This record gives sequence, structure tokens and C-alpha cells, in this order.
Amino acid sequence: MIKYNPKLWFRHIIKFHKSDTLRQLLPEIFLVALYTWAINFLIYKYFPDFNTKLFKNAFSIHTLVGFVMGLLLVFRTNSAYDRWWEGRKQWGALVNNTRYATVKINTLLPDGDEKKEMVSLIKSFPYALKNHLRDETHLEELKLSEKTLETIKGYDHIPNGLINRMYSILNTWKSKQVISDVDLLLMDKEIKNFIDILGACERIKNTPIPYSYTLFIKKFIFIYILTLPFGFIPDFGYYTIGITTFIFYVFVSIELVAEEIEDPFGTDDNDLPTDELSTKIDANIDEIMRK
Repeated sequence: MIKYNPKLWFRHIIKFHKSDTLRQLLPEIFLVALYTWAINFLIYKYFPDFNTKLFKNAFSIHTLVGFVMGLLLVFRTNSAYDRWWEGRKQWGALVNNTRYATVKINTLLPDGDEKKEMVSLIKSFPYALKNHLRDETHLEELKLSEKTLETIKGYDHIPNGLINRMYSILNTWKSKQVISDVDLLLMDKEIKNFIDILGACERIKNTPIPYSYTLFIKKFIFIYILTLPFGFIPDFGYYTIGITTFIFYVFVSIELVAEEIEDPFGTDDNDLPTDELSTKIDANIDEIMRK
């Protein structure tokens, strides 16, 4: 995720970051400009009376269609941002839940190997979750002992393995009467929250915008841009090249940004800083356990 100062708006205008859509769309922008120039050339060379015939009112048609497209792109962007923000809220909940769980373990339980293992499982969960959401594993990032790591390796779904081990330790504490029934309920709530956060993040990742909807928008933009010169050439001539390429850049950029942020758990520049959040959770737990 890119960190920036939103108050320095003029600097952002003149800055072209590698994630800027202008860099990504330069080849397509050139093709659209070439296509528009070709349409201009053919019309003025072979159809000099073009302005008074079929397409004399095309500008009005494109204005109406452009309004409809604007509404579709607004809905598309809002839907994608909702997914991004929901993902951020879930990771914010994960930060708080790890703190709650660690504080309760540190204050309610006596020192011992099982207490250390439980804390290591909590520290490992954010790393396991972020890698799971990226379809990766990276077991070397987990803060586990060799014995616990061997147990976790047997799971294809690593976060589930960590949660299962947490409940195993909780059951051991209960059977040994290390914790009371009240303490058991308190700890169960925090572990359940891990499951809820995991499920919510998986829902965001595995439920993209419906295929038919995103396909329709792409086709709509493509057809609109291809027919756009016919609406502007009668009034603007070769200036249509700049107008068409700018409109193409704006509409397609909105779609590209929406595509990038609708899956917020990856490694794109605008995705959530899950690596940073995992490290922060790790540091917070270490600080709590030192008290």
C-alpha cells in the first residue's frame, strides 16, 4: 500500500507513479489515437458531406450514453471500494482481537510451555492469514516451535490448523483445571473471532464482482470508444483525437482501479498493507508479554 500526504495535491498531479494508470494504458492510448486519426482521415477524404448525414446528431447520442456509462462506473467503483474497506475493517478487527487474546492469556494463565505455544499461535495467525489469502504458504514466517510446526504442516488450510491447535490447548487447560468455566468462555470468544475474521476475508476474496457485470462494462466501454469519433468529428475535426484518448483514459482507468482494489489482499500498490499489519501485531504481542 502506498503511503502519501493527501494535502500535497499539486505534487500528486505532476507525479507519475509506477501504479499510475497512464503508464499502464500508454500502448492502448496510442492505438486509440491512431484509430481516431484514421477515422478522421477517411471521413474528410472520402466522405466530405459527412456532417450533414447520418451522424450529425451522434454527439447528442454519445452524451446520453456517456451519462449511463458514468453511472455504471460509479457503481463499479463503489462496489470495489466497499470490498477494500471491508477487508481493512476485518484486519483492524484482527489487530484488536490479537491484543485481547494476548492480554487475557498473559493475565489469566500461569507461565508454562502451553502458554508460550498459545501466544506463538496467535502471533502466527496474521502471517498465515495473509499468505492464505494470497494462495501462498511461507511456513518460515510462522512464529512456531519445531514441534508445533510439524503438526501444522499436516494442514492444507494453515489458518484452520492454527485455530484447531488453539482449541486443543484450551481443552488441555480445561481438563487440567488450569482455567475456570468463565475463563474458558472468555478465551473461546477470542478464538471464535479469529474464525469469523478468517471467514469474512475468504468471502471477500472468493466472491468477485459477477462475471457478466464486469464483462458488460468492458464491452460497453470498448463499443463507446470505437464509436466516439463519429460523434465528435463533425464538430471538432482532428481535435477529436485528443478528446477521444482522454475519455478513453478516464473510463478505462476507473475500471482498472476498481479491478485492483476489489481483491485487497494481494501485493499490488493499492492493496491492504497486510505485511505491515502482521509485523505490527507481532510487535504488539511481544510488548504485551513483556509486561
